[in-house]
Amino acid sequence: MHNTIRAAVATDFEAVNEFIVEQLHSNVDLVENIGHYIINAGGKRMRPMLVLLSARSCDATGNDAVKLAAVIEFIHTATLLHDDVVDMSAMRRGRPTANEQWNNPSSVLVGDFIYSRAFQVLVKIGNIDVMQVIADTTNVIAEGEVLQLLNKHRTDISEADYMRVIRDKTAVLFEAAAYCGAIIAGAPTETQQALKAAGMHLGLAFQLVDDVLDYDGDAGEMGKNIGDDLAEGKPTLPLIHALQQSSGADHELLRQSIINGGPENLDQVISIIRSTGALDYTRRKAREQADLATAHVSSLPPSDFRTALLQMCEMAVARVS
Repeated sequence: MHNTIRAAVATDFEAVNEFIVEQLHSNVDLVENIGHYIINAGGKRMRPMLVLLSARSCDATGNDAVKLAAVIEFIHTATLLHDDVVDMSAMRRGRPTANEQWNNPSSVLVGDFIYSRAFQVLVKIGNIDVMQVIADTTNVIAEGEVLQLLNKHRTDISEADYMRVIRDKTAVLFEAAAYCGAIIAGAPTETQQALKAAGMHLGLAFQLVDDVLDYDGDAGEMGKNIGDDLAEGKPTLPLIHALQQSSGADHELLRQSIINGGPENLDQVISIIRSTGALDYTRRKAREQADLATAHVSSLPPSDFRTALLQMCEMAVARVS
């Protein structure tokens, strides 16, 4: 499915990759080395593809959509560099994280470089509405990351608290990708708002499934360790729901696992999560979000790009990595 989606914007996608390599140039070797290391690590590139599909579905011409897709990927990449330092992660996409391969200060500073390069490209695009959306988005992402940090090791986090975190730290960039793609194409306001909403719901579905896979995925497929969220004391929805549905010794084990973090009780925690139906519950929530995204995308005129966007909504919940 991913290859089919990419095929709809194959020429643009190749141009994005070339533009990213060009924009990673720096007179400081370490900047280029780390930048290329994380960019070349792979990943689904869903966010830049969302920009391209959104823009082309609105009949965008020229190469501003390509530049904008690179901006979105740069922002995502910078957040990954910073997140891995904050979370003390050692593995991403099947290989050592940049902070593990080099060190924390280098990873943070190169993340800053990539952020600033994204805004340099934005200035060259020169669309003030897009600049406003991206500026607001990066600010919300920063707040979301801080909020997630404050929520670590807390056992009183509600589902609403969790949804706010994933909206701010993850879904808002999907929203910006789809929204700005429509803006750059000069789409009517109604179409811009439909794609903006589709991006938000798609991002929520994507993160909900991500949180399921942290307990129910395959480490080889995902390129990272199972149970990382638990090890970091992050109360994601599967854990929150299991905590609400459990009692007695099981409830206390979950509480202590969140409070203390670490992978020691991972097998028992996964067993409790499964027995309470928390994984199925979270997948249902993801499906609800994907269906909402699909409804908004369906309002667009028929095209190969709209078809690919609909496939992307489905892939968000069907993926196994």
